Amino acid sequence: MYNGVILFVPRKKLPIMASVASKLVVSDPQILGGTPVFVGTRVPVESLVAHLKAGDTIDCFLEDFPTLSRSTVEAYLDLTAKVLTQK
Repeated sequence: MYNGVILFVPRKKLPIMASVASKLVVSDPQILGGTPVFVGTRVPVESLVAHLKAGDTIDCFLEDFPTLSRSTVEAYLDLTAKVLTQK
């Protein structure tokens, strides 16, 4: 569940998706009280979502959060798309 939305991931894909996701996002009570952040940063995933929802580009987001790489953001978006489109 994320912000009240339940995401469905087929059971056979769950270990693979979890393995990939754990390299991109972490939720640790010692980092921003457990808010999901990009690994190695204190940048909340929700910040990316908010920027994109507001119509900002990835480049604009990266200007605000220079500790992240474009490849990390794109990998996260690719994974999210795969999770949401699994049948």
